Amino acid sequence: MRATVSTGARLHVGFANLSLAHERLYGGVGLALAEPRVRLSATPAETVTCHAADAAVDEPDVACVREYATAVCDLLGVPGAELAVEATLPRHVGLGSGTATALATLAAVARAHGEDVRSRERAPALGRGGRSGVGVAAFEQGGFVVDAGHPTERFTTRPPAQGNWTVPTVLARHALPADWRVVLALPDAEQGRHGSDEDDSMGAVVESADPSVADDLAALTVRRLLPAAAEGRLGAFGDAIAEFGRLNGAWYADEQGGVYRPPAGQVVEELRESPAVAGVGQSSWGPAVYALTDADRAGTARRAAHAALDAAESDGDVLITRPRNEGATIESEA
Repeated sequence: MRATVSTGARLHVGFANLSLAHERLYGGVGLALAEPRVRLSATPAETVTCHAADAAVDEPDVACVREYATAVCDLLGVPGAELAVEATLPRHVGLGSGTATALATLAAVARAHGEDVRSRERAPALGRGGRSGVGVAAFEQGGFVVDAGHPTERFTTRPPAQGNWTVPTVLARHALPADWRVVLALPDAEQGRHGSDEDDSMGAVVESADPSVADDLAALTVRRLLPAAAEGRLGAFGDAIAEFGRLNGAWYADEQGGVYRPPAGQVVEELRESPAVAGVGQSSWGPAVYALTDADRAGTARRAAHAALDAAESDGDVLITRPRNEGATIESEA
């Protein structure tokens, strides 16, 4: 059986709490995107092989899928799979490439072998879902997501050993209106932090995090962010998302060189001046910058994003996408 999986990126707006003074740590907030996407297929085989099915897919992306496929085959107890990688996400720019690639690989290999995917259950064994559950929830069902985080006594300045956790429960999930659009500005800059560097940085942030910021974020989430998401009010949602990201940036300032990391900070400042956007922020460690708009203003917002990159003296790409209100697409054929 051949199984093909396609899933989009995600934005990570921030965490509800990074202070050890509160009972729950982390608590991810973010939303699923339609584009860019990971798309790959798998068929059963006796060993793990992986190749690019499109010239735009480079060897590091293929190697990443191969590594996850090997781990998945061990997890499922199957001999191997032949994988063809058709499209990938930009890696370590704040769009959730690691979780999307891991879960797409899991789903393709599992379905090819006639196994249930069980992405939420198996994500920890692949090293995914350790802090934020947004990427897993985006893969499962899309939409705007707030997760419950983890008990602080288990997730202190260092995460538990790989696999020794469960993916955070989804506290709230809302579909977002079909006419909303998301502008992505991707500066040509160093990759965001990941792996052991990210663990070290997060540990430093958690050790020094001001607990009062979490109180402000809790009020913002309940009073502004969730009502705007539930009611589909773009302006209010954008304002709340931008404020949520800015407050998170206060925790990260020492680690990333400001509320937003350079050059994302200047792109954010320039882009937020455009009347075509409703909210601007940095996704995860960046350098990806996002802004919310609607279908009627998408062209103007795109031009504003290009102008913001120019003002920051940064080359880069601009993409107009939309929120994705459904989970990954998994197709099988004999």
